[in-house]
Order: sequence, then structure tokens, then C-alpha cells
Amino acid sequence: MWLWGESYRSVLLGGGIAVVLCIPPAVSVVTGVVADVLLTRGRPVLASSTQDATVPAAGVVDDDPVTRWASAAGSRTEWIRVDLGAAQQVRRVRLNWGDDHATAYRVQMSDDGATWADIRRVTGGTGGADDLHNLDGTGRYLRVLATRRSGEAGYSLFGIRAYGPGPAAPVPEAGRSSAGVAVPDVAADLTDEVKRETAFRLVSSAENSTLDWRHEYAYIEDIGDGRGYTGGIIGFCSGTSDMLAVVSAYTRQVPGNPLERFLPALRAVDGSDSHDGLDPGFTAAWRAAADDPAFRSAQDDARDRVYFNPAVRLAVADGLRALGQFAYYDAAVMHGPAGLRKIRARAMAAAHTPATDGEEITYLNAFLDARSAEMRTEEAHSDTSRVETAQRLFLRATNLDLAAPLTWKVYGDRYTVTR
Repeated sequence: MWLWGESYRSVLLGGGIAVVLCIPPAVSVVTGVVADVLLTRGRPVLASSTQDATVPAAGVVDDDPVTRWASAAGSRTEWIRVDLGAAQQVRRVRLNWGDDHATAYRVQMSDDGATWADIRRVTGGTGGADDLHNLDGTGRYLRVLATRRSGEAGYSLFGIRAYGPGPAAPVPEAGRSSAGVAVPDVAADLTDEVKRETAFRLVSSAENSTLDWRHEYAYIEDIGDGRGYTGGIIGFCSGTSDMLAVVSAYTRQVPGNPLERFLPALRAVDGSDSHDGLDPGFTAAWRAAADDPAFRSAQDDARDRVYFNPAVRLAVADGLRALGQFAYYDAAVMHGPAGLRKIRARAMAAAHTPATDGEEITYLNAFLDARSAEMRTEEAHSDTSRVETAQRLFLRATNLDLAAPLTWKVYGDRYTVTR
């Protein structure tokens, strides 16, 4: 039986009389060992999602046996994270699952909320109370990462109680961090404003060797990859239709612009690496147009319409969180939407997506394997660091939500995003 209020211990008195002594829940009675304290009571909690407002993340740390957290229905990996307020050693974790429990999950710890280390992996979970002893974890954040469901609904968890030598951090004001800053209840997808900005910076580090993607509207050169001129904020190409789409949209908005006269040549070279009709003058006109807000808007719109929005929609349909959504977007930028679907098909032949009851980490590894293999078929893109020392790095840290801080390398250069 799961007892939130107290633990029990029987003691045999003289005359065969047994009595039950109540032991406070925050104390672990182990002879000769310093008593562990409860570290999670009343701490700030963040979840990957919630079913609705009646089952918030905070329900797992309030010591009420009735309240609980329930994730949104669906097939994605879900998680719930407790901010312990300070770096803590955790030696024991007690979980109380509802009927909709995880059959496989990880208990993890992190110093920064971005890079996670497993302190226990559980498979074959049957729900109810899981009392995990002999743990050896250290960090400010404790997370339960649920990777397989027992049924069709989301996950249901009534309580998380973590114990360690402490001392426990003071309980902050409800809804605020230890620093007094308001904290959200649930994590965001890649469509969130901050996550979108992170995605654009990650792509820019690979496409333009800078995080400041807003200064790259004027960029243009032939990088020798067989796609003609490459230009703009995500590398639109004269040989792959998207540069033509940008100039066409700009011309509809601003007739008579400096790039309009090159439209016939862009149509003629589409599908090749030719510069016929573009030299001389096209690159200078592209750079000049970058001063026009309408031209910058045309690039933004093409990026979102052709690459970002379709890739994120497809990733969400496959049950992927923000990291997976970014992996799809980055693949679409380099290989085109058709190339993304080709890579995805290869990955799906090797592993199930979360939407088809697969394990998200396993599927994303398969997707990144397929992506790297595709990159190695093109000499100009055979450097796979934008996958192996960036996206794969985040996946190994089980940072499925692209939570900052992020540090990665592309083509030997090191980048960091702190927000």
C-alpha cells in the first residue's frame, strides 16, 4: 500500500504485544547511516505536457495522495522534472504511478536542465509504487523520462519523492523558481518563439558559420555543391527552385526590384549548377536587395512555408519532441522536403516512430544514422558534424526539448546558446 503521510515499523514488546511506530516520511531509518531527507516536497515542477488544468505537474510533489500529474494523450515520450533548488545527492526515489503508467522509463539528474544522466533505467514496469533504492545521482534537477506507455492514454503519476542527505532547499513561492522567477508548467515545441530562434541559430551555424542569422540575408556564393548559387538565411539555391521562389515572391511584392530582371535566367538554370544569365550582376543585385525589408520578409516566408512549417508538422505527427522537430527541419534545409522524406523512410525501416509505438530515442538515432549516411553520398556535404557533434550530442544528453544551455561544434567551430 502506498502511504504518503507516514511509514510504519512494527516493534515487538514484552508479552508478545506488537505495536506500530510511525516514522516521519522524510527520514530513512538506517542504523549507523545519516538519515536521508525528503528533497522534493513543494519544489517547482515542469512537465513535457499536461492533460488539462486539473492534473498539473505540481500534483506530484504536494504529498496529497489524490492529486496527480497526467500528460497529454498521445504517443510521445513524456517527462516530468523537479527543481531541487540546489545541487543534491539522491539515493532513493519513490514513484506512485496511476493506471496509465510507464512500462519503461529513466530516472535522471542534471546540473543545468539540459544535459541529463541516467541514475536508473526501468523496463517492464507494472505501475503502482516503484521504490528505487541504492541510487547514486547528483544534480539540481531530477527527471522521470517515460519512454513507453501501458495503454493508449498519456502517463499518470501521483507522486515523486526523492531522498538524499540534504539539506533540502527552502520551498519557494508556488509557481516560482528558487531565484523568484516565474516558471512555466509545460515545455514548448519548436514553434515556441524561443525554440524557433534556437532552431534558426543552429541552422545558421552550419549554413553561415554564425549564430546571427539576421545578418545573412545578403549572403551569396557558389560553394561548389552542384546547386549553383547559395544565398540568404538558410542557403536558398539557384539550382533547387527555392531561390527562384524567393525572388518571385519579392517581385510580386515589389515590382521593378533589382532582382526581377534575373527571373528568366533563374527559371532556366533551375535544376542545374549553371550561372547562365546570372553573371554578371546577380550576386550584386542580391546583396543590394537585402537592404529592403520586403526582400528579407520574402526569405523569412519561404523558409517557413517550404521548410520549417512542413518539417515541424511532420515531426509532430511522428510523435517527436523539439529535438526531433529540429532534426527534420535541418534535414529539409539541406536535402529539401523530398530528401527529408527519403531519410525518414530509411529511418522508419530501421525503427518505429513514437506515433507507431516506437521509442523516441531509438528512432531519432535511426534518423540521424540515415541522415549522416545521406550526407556522406555528397562530397560537398560529407562533413557530418552538424549531425554528429550537434544533434547527436543533444540526443545523447536526452535533451529531447532543445533546452538551453546548448553547446555544439560544426565544421570545427564551437557555438553556445544560453537561452
